[in-house]
Amino acid sequence: MRDYDDRIDYDELYRDAAGSGGPPWEIGGPQPAFAPVLAGEVRGPRVLDLGCGTGELALALARRGFEVTGVDISQVAVGRARAKAAAEGLGVRFEARDATALSPQDGPFDSMFDSGLLHNLDRFGGAARYLALLPRLAAPGGALFLLAIAPEAEQGWGLSEGYLRAAFDAPLWTDTRVTPVDVAAHWDGRAHTLAGHLLRTVRAAA
Repeated sequence: MRDYDDRIDYDELYRDAAGSGGPPWEIGGPQPAFAPVLAGEVRGPRVLDLGCGTGELALALARRGFEVTGVDISQVAVGRARAKAAAEGLGVRFEARDATALSPQDGPFDSMFDSGLLHNLDRFGGAARYLALLPRLAAPGGALFLLAIAPEAEQGWGLSEGYLRAAFDAPLWTDTRVTPVDVAAHWDGRAHTLAGHLLRTVRAAA
């Protein structure tokens, strides 16, 4: 089974929102909360962007010289990401795939990014398969950086600090840190800021 909600057609969502700048999570660049990570915390060379959307974070990583793979369930989003990469001459590998169905053979990755995927998987019926897959994709000593909406955002859903710490606990993960951050979004023609969490963790050595 997929952990995505089959009631949502993400291709249609991207098409319908094209005239308004895209879905709420498409803000024209990486989430600001990732700025300190991008400035010096990324481990390379291989980096995976899970739920990459139209590729803004993946492209920012590629500009810094990393070997980046981005995956997203939406073929429309991936097509736009590929067009952006081609326009800049960046060799990012974008794939239209279900992130919960990746194979360990796709890795290992030295860093992985999740910019809002886990909270949607949890919101729509369970993220167990995804959480079980992540340590199998990461290289020993590889880093995971994850951004999630917090319950304090008052959207009727979100991931608490306790949830995140329990999901990325020993023995598979180590040095797990969760910090409160702002998550940027846009809808109704306006920019919004929502309460969120930034998780940093490291895949424990085998």
